[in-house]
Amino acid sequence: MKWLLIILGLVSGIISGMGIGGGTLLIPALTIFMHTEQKAAQSLNLLYFIPTAIVALWIHTKNKKIQWKVLGLLVVSGIIGALGGSLLASYISAKFLRKAFGFFLLIMGIIEFFKKDKKRLNHPSS
Repeated sequence: MKWLLIILGLVSGIISGMGIGGGTLLIPALTIFMHTEQKAAQSLNLLYFIPTAIVALWIHTKNKKIQWKVLGLLVVSGIIGALGGSLLASYISAKFLRKAFGFFLLIMGIIEFFKKDKKRLNHPSS
């Protein structure tokens, strides 16, 4: 089982560093393969995210890929959303949370599958 955790950590770290979000892999893998309860998997993902995000942020900052003007509003609204989401999650059953997360991933996958490639404004790396 340790080798599975190492592989999960490595692959999640790679996709986190790419900006995709390691939780899209880590949470389902923990619940399916490690039989971790949904709320515990989401908590582990949040703790896992801190050091991996710091490393990715350092590299992206070094490569001048951070749009600092956009960041402020995202951080403030993200903190408010995280507080609300954490409180809400404590009242929702793990079974419902697992299904809602799966549905969210499905919808995001469908959107990405059918999304047309368009260059985004003010985004030189696209």
